[in-house]
Amino acid sequence: MEALSRWQPKSRAARWFESRLPLGSLIHSSFIAFPTPRNLNYWWTFGGILAFMLAVQIVTGIVLAMHYIPSSDGAFNSVEAIMRDVNYGWLLRYIHANGASMFFVAVYIHMFRGLYYGSYKAPREVLWIIGVLLFLLMVATAFLGYVLPWGQMSYWAATVITNLFGAIPVVGEAISTWLWGGFAVGQPLLNRFFSLHYLLPFMIAGLVVLHIWALHVPGNGNPLGINVKSRQDTLPFHPYYTTKDLFGLAVFVLFFAWFVFVQPNYLGHPDNYVPADPLVTPSHIVPEWYFLPFYAILRAIPSKLGGVIAFGGAIVVLFFVPWLDRSKVRSARFRPVFKTFFWLLVACAVGLGYLGSQPAEGSYLTISRFLTAYYFAFFLIVLPLLGKMEKTKPLPTSISEAVLNDGKTAARAEA
Repeated sequence: MEALSRWQPKSRAARWFESRLPLGSLIHSSFIAFPTPRNLNYWWTFGGILAFMLAVQIVTGIVLAMHYIPSSDGAFNSVEAIMRDVNYGWLLRYIHANGASMFFVAVYIHMFRGLYYGSYKAPREVLWIIGVLLFLLMVATAFLGYVLPWGQMSYWAATVITNLFGAIPVVGEAISTWLWGGFAVGQPLLNRFFSLHYLLPFMIAGLVVLHIWALHVPGNGNPLGINVKSRQDTLPFHPYYTTKDLFGLAVFVLFFAWFVFVQPNYLGHPDNYVPADPLVTPSHIVPEWYFLPFYAILRAIPSKLGGVIAFGGAIVVLFFVPWLDRSKVRSARFRPVFKTFFWLLVACAVGLGYLGSQPAEGSYLTISRFLTAYYFAFFLIVLPLLGKMEKTKPLPTSISEAVLNDGKTAARAEA
């Protein structure tokens, strides 16, 4: 496989530069000749889609920041001015706002794919941990950005979330006061949130580089969850997977474009087109859709401190998945019992998302508590027990054998 990574510049100037900074060799070995399992499906395309969406968010965010006024008096009007007076400002804002949603669509698919195919198992634990850190930074960045338009829902979402920090013993009040920059949500908080919202995407970009580096050390996982055993099990990343990823990206961009050009406000909330008013509380405070599962968990716990712990624990538990799952088999294809519990987890996440958009009362609250219990039980009880008790299916001897046998089966079926 090492022979595939050799790259020699053709021009004299390129050879001179390469001898001093081997950037071309790095790109060639990492993104062109990199040996990749030959059986990757389109679920692996979402890693590239996430990199594309990060670039879109950074570029549109920088341009929007040139016109945004981070003040409690000017923020709402500056957003309206971007929409009406800046050349193509409406397009930039709709791309940025809907891009956040598309970012989370891709990351949730990416994470559930990792859970299904056991992409967190040794030797990819660090890769998984960096991925969870990226998700945590994404959540923080998206929340900070949601506050910036300074509409009714933005203002009251900031009020609710920052007040939650006050439930933390000893340091909670100090954290809330620092975020507010005073004694209530207002101008200082908006300045802080704008600064952090501008900074965090560049931290995410840095972590993405580490994420890719951590991926290239052990190499890609694959749907079968077995190790690469020979060159026959792999293909060069280019042109095979670059072509496949570009096609997947093109389909995703069409999906993205439908929201931008046809339903740009479908995923938003109408109250955010009303200027923030500290004296008028919305009848039902609802965050963006990608926060709703965690919001449902937060409200499912009767005590304020318990809700904060559950809210944080729902993300923290993901860091420990590589050690909670003790099964030696990676892929759910060969774990029939795990597969059932996994799809129940997916249904649980969807259900929590719906319940987070409903009032915290009656049957909504009861079902939220049941689904919250299942969410934590999946990671803390089901995964450890299945690793010891589950009877798995036999694994193929190699990737190439499984792929070629599938091809022969298909050929016989066609004949």
